[in-house]
Amino acid sequence: MKSATQFPDLDTSRISISAHYTGYIWYKHGLSAAGFATGTGRLANAALAPINAFLRLVAGADIDIFLLQRHLVIDHHVCELIEQHGVEQIVELASGLSPRGYRIKQQYPHIRYIEGDLPQMAARKHELLERVGLAAGHDVVECNILQEDGPTSIAAVLAGLNPSKPTLIITEGLINYFDLPVIRSVWARMAQGLKQFPQGYYITDLYPDFVDHPSYRYVKMAQKLVGVFTRGQWPLHYSDDTAIRNGFTEDGFDQVDVLDPASFYGQLNLPEVKIKTLVRIIRCKASR
Repeated sequence: MKSATQFPDLDTSRISISAHYTGYIWYKHGLSAAGFATGTGRLANAALAPINAFLRLVAGADIDIFLLQRHLVIDHHVCELIEQHGVEQIVELASGLSPRGYRIKQQYPHIRYIEGDLPQMAARKHELLERVGLAAGHDVVECNILQEDGPTSIAAVLAGLNPSKPTLIITEGLINYFDLPVIRSVWARMAQGLKQFPQGYYITDLYPDFVDHPSYRYVKMAQKLVGVFTRGQWPLHYSDDTAIRNGFTEDGFDQVDVLDPASFYGQLNLPEVKIKTLVRIIRCKASR
């Protein structure tokens, strides 16, 4: 497997562009404080409105629906890990304008919550949280997931935590910006880093390459759209749930659950669609 240092031309800053859009979507649907919504996010929402309307018409779902499905299912599992598995430390990487840390700290004040992002976004997020209310034990630090070592690496962020407490890493809306060999090197380092804790967990979303999906051609259109919107590629990873599970196991995780948001219809307050879902939530455990 290639290491991240073999991909020097990768630019993670483009991810922050979509962060404005998703930040506005969370606010639009009552999941966030007003401070998380930016003018750029509002403009992006307006620009994509006709495309979302077209996707609802021809495919039965739009970009926002799958964003909400993944966000709410991730939230559900984060709360479950806190309440049932004793997680006390959470690291959300490339958190952008996500309100999750803000909400989690309100609901679970004892949790230590670290948000890691690139310098510009980290500075903006810290300023935003100070305005809406930055709780004790909630920090924003600089982190570049592609750095294998050094002060902004994932290892450095984890080194600042208490090694005796169960710990969770979260990524949302991140991994499909990278080719599979690149992101697998990141997952391998996450798995290794989480093994220093008594229980280490990782939750992420992933958009697979479901070639047999009835709306696959519209998926490919949306894929190209996201690529244009973020000035780069947006590759799809793995062809089915089994391939996903095998891949994460090979990267060092001992337990891998591949979750379809549709399995939570009727349990969680998710937007439901008649077509097959397009996103998967991955919940992993790394043991010592």
